[in-house]
Amino acid sequence: MTTLGGVVLRIRCTVEDLLRVSIAEHPAPLGELTLAMQMLQRRDPHPAFAPWRHRMARTFAVEGSPLAQLVSPLGAGPLFLDPPSSTVDEGVDRVMSASRVDVRAELERVCAIDRPRTPWVRGLAERDKEAWEVLERALRSAYRATLAEVWPRLRASFHAETAWRARVLARDGLRATLTGLSPSIRWRDMTLEIDFPREVDITLTGQGISLQPSLLWASHPLVARHGDGPLVLIYPALTPLPLLTSGEAADPLSGLLGATRARALRALTFDRTTSELAKELSVTVAAASLQTKTLRAAGLVVSQRDGKAVRHRCTHLGLDLLTSGWSPGLDEVMTPAPVSRPRT
Repeated sequence: MTTLGGVVLRIRCTVEDLLRVSIAEHPAPLGELTLAMQMLQRRDPHPAFAPWRHRMARTFAVEGSPLAQLVSPLGAGPLFLDPPSSTVDEGVDRVMSASRVDVRAELERVCAIDRPRTPWVRGLAERDKEAWEVLERALRSAYRATLAEVWPRLRASFHAETAWRARVLARDGLRATLTGLSPSIRWRDMTLEIDFPREVDITLTGQGISLQPSLLWASHPLVARHGDGPLVLIYPALTPLPLLTSGEAADPLSGLLGATRARALRALTFDRTTSELAKELSVTVAAASLQTKTLRAAGLVVSQRDGKAVRHRCTHLGLDLLTSGWSPGLDEVMTPAPVSRPRT
């Protein structure tokens, strides 16, 4: 498990909170935009997001750059910047109507973490008209540059992700669902602990928790609370947006896992070694091993060492996912081509 220097976010739950755990119904355009801005500022060598950052650096509109003064690569940003909404227009309208009290409080909070107190930020706090016009242009311009074209693909994958989590919740229960969101999450009595960049304690009083996957965030889980609603627990989706291709919206399984992992899961309806799987997928052995590692972490395959080789096969949960109507062409993978194995 990767930790952040022993620093922890603690969410102290009541029984009522656990009874009110829900899964978000739709992605939030401004929420994903804010997280995209945060990922753009990070410099960690993430295998999916490093090429994506390079592309976005060429296409990101200049007018969107002021947002970097508000959102941090640590995952911190003012809550008024990404209110709950199902469309970007609705979200921008809510941002522009945020109360002066909330705006000031949130700007104070993020500036205390690591954001600069620039003249523009001070203008936002004072409700300066020109500053807020710059903010509106930045939000709309940044959305067009980063999300507008890929939004249908993102939305399809979001729904595949949430459907998958709902199946895990129904099959394996709440504990497995919550701790399965990220390797950094664990239970301690009635407290959810998450490795985090800073020490934070949150005590819930029955409002519940809403699980919100993000396809544009690939670090530690985040939390947000809007008004008296449930605590929003934002976690990285199983497959981030940069790994999805345009054709995957029609295949929910690929939308959830990515095309290569979906093919790997279908192939593993029959026992295969890592080398055999690599040959089936036309990838390197190292790449096949990486796919099985991710599928194993999601509880979809099981691996067992057999001499010098490692064999992999679908778990009951993986087979359940494949046979539930998610996966087209399953009849084909149920009759695989013969695989030659060495004689013993």
